[in-house]
Amino acid sequence: MTTSGLKKMGREEAGYIKYLFGRHISKGQVRYLRCAHLDTLERSRQGCFFVEPTLGEKFFDCFSSAGCFNVGRSNPEILKALEDGLDDYDMGSFQMLSVPKIELARKLVSTCPGDLKRLVLCASGADAFAGAVKLAKGATGRNDVISMNKAYHGHEGFSLSANGKDYYKHLFVPLMPGVHFVDFNDLEAVRRLASEKIAAVVLEPVQGEGGIHVAGKEYIQGLRRICDEHGIMLIFDEVQTGFCRTGKMWAMEHYGVTPDIMFTAKSISGGAYPNGAVVFREIEPLMSYVEANPFFHTSHAGGTDLGCIVSSKVIDFLVENRVWENAARIGGRFKEGLEQLRKDNGDIIKEVRGLGLMIGMEYEYEFVGALMAECLARQRVWAAYSGNAPQVMRFQIPITATMEEVEDLLRRIRSAMAAMRWYLVFLLPLARVPVFRSLLDNMKVQIFSFNLVRDVEDFVLRHVLRRS
Repeated sequence: MTTSGLKKMGREEAGYIKYLFGRHISKGQVRYLRCAHLDTLERSRQGCFFVEPTLGEKFFDCFSSAGCFNVGRSNPEILKALEDGLDDYDMGSFQMLSVPKIELARKLVSTCPGDLKRLVLCASGADAFAGAVKLAKGATGRNDVISMNKAYHGHEGFSLSANGKDYYKHLFVPLMPGVHFVDFNDLEAVRRLASEKIAAVVLEPVQGEGGIHVAGKEYIQGLRRICDEHGIMLIFDEVQTGFCRTGKMWAMEHYGVTPDIMFTAKSISGGAYPNGAVVFREIEPLMSYVEANPFFHTSHAGGTDLGCIVSSKVIDFLVENRVWENAARIGGRFKEGLEQLRKDNGDIIKEVRGLGLMIGMEYEYEFVGALMAECLARQRVWAAYSGNAPQVMRFQIPITATMEEVEDLLRRIRSAMAAMRWYLVFLLPLARVPVFRSLLDNMKVQIFSFNLVRDVEDFVLRHVLRRS
């Protein structure tokens, strides 16, 4: 991707776009993003990069919209499949039989281990979560669900109820009853709650929004045993961990465990057309329940013909190119580089963790998340900290990245860390005083103070530099 042929956008035009976004959609969203220099406009998206139009420079996309762009930004093979699909198809009717639906179903279950051979098509991750939980409740005749603290499954009714952070939920209570929360990786907590009242245990094999926490192998295998003992459905949320992100086609493969129900979304879209799916085992009582209630979960926007055409091509691309191997190889080098950065900055970086190219870097202080995002942006890196854990920077780059691109990214991250140290000369002494640390970690204080800095910068750019 080159930037030489692109016409740069003036700062006034970009500012007006942001003004219109704030006026018609959300001024608060603009201010939230602006405080960490994340209010970036995207143009000419390709591979691991997009072009920021006011600078005319490439930014490295380290977020991939929480894993939507596993196959890269604007993957030409995926876009070609969508373009060709438009010759003969539109969305189609969600209740009608169609060849694209059958083709996707056949290809998707072929990638899944064990007897995960049946599926329900959905529109999004939150929609798929609802379908998975409804399936577990309907099949078992039970009501209660065990979810994890710091879990994130979406913002709709069922999924919102199972999110493990009150920040997302407190404005909307009461929510779905019967959801019990336990700490991630705490097998005994699940064992204490397990009973004939519990329909399902649901978890992400690697918590994304929760701060890139990886489930232990003994923990996952222990969950399988507990669920089998009590007739509980084990559900994996593979929305972010699936489609090769962790170095396997599915994260479940790291554990040698097949859940009763798995659901996926985001990367199944190829970053081109939204889609989602619930995949479940050919076992009772799941089979008989779905046969008796074929419309227990339906979606007008899920499993569309165009969506299935795109998703089928995504699977073809991943399998033919064995992209999970690239994710494991590149992820190993990237994690190694971040681990060296941690060793060199042990007073700032607490831990580096993850699987494949789903990696988190945890800082000693929450306020460093927004500060590092700002410093990364100045190195032309777009990276977001975790919604449930702002002290954790998430690195979920497209898994088609090359080794050369990862080395370049590591160089940029090191430069950003060096720049951030100048800020920390003043901020670290304050952070050691409890009252100041609470202010530094307060999101409202961060939004106000960082936006104030941006206001000063914009004033200088508009008036002082222009005159010179």
